Amino acid sequence: MVEQRRHQRVRFGVPPAVRVGSGGRMGQGGIENLSMSGLMLRCDLPLEIGQPAGCEFSLFGSPLIDVVVTVVSRLGDLYGGRFQTCLINQVVLDDAIRAALAGGQASVLSMHELGGRKIMRIAGGLCGSLRNDFMHALTRVGVDEIDLAGVTRVEQAGLALCLVATTRHGVALGTQSPCFAEAWKFAMAQPHGVNV
Repeated sequence: MVEQRRHQRVRFGVPPAVRVGSGGRMGQGGIENLSMSGLMLRCDLPLEIGQPAGCEFSLFGSPLIDVVVTVVSRLGDLYGGRFQTCLINQVVLDDAIRAALAGGQASVLSMHELGGRKIMRIAGGLCGSLRNDFMHALTRVGVDEIDLAGVTRVEQAGLALCLVATTRHGVALGTQSPCFAEAWKFAMAQPHGVNV
């Protein structure tokens, strides 16, 4: 399976706060995930599919990002929105995503095929917020190797996911960033290893 998304989905260990406005009303919420083309958010303001909404947020100290989205989906208080961005917002958003990944506050998991092998690549934080995508890839797509070269921060939950992949699914750990290699070595040296 080759990654088919035009823009990679970025997930967060702690959802960044977002202010939402629509129809003269304001609400608060949190960003579940985002990409360069849109976002998924939870908010206390009822939004209508097909209608525009204004969103203001900052990603872990980034400059304020102020965008208009068209609401494209809804499931309870979870909304999907497609950005109606201008070039300056795209530049600010791209810079904020890069900084969040470098600091380990954001995570990207993608699947690639290389020489007939299915490679899972993780960039940014290796954390519990990746669990659903990680387990879907392991159990539904199949993974031969995990590329961890882009990992910038490691949490216990992320180590547990890798332990499940290696021990229960026979997945090889490929290239590793220094922070992952150190955390993995330390975890494997513990008498009880990593809690799964």
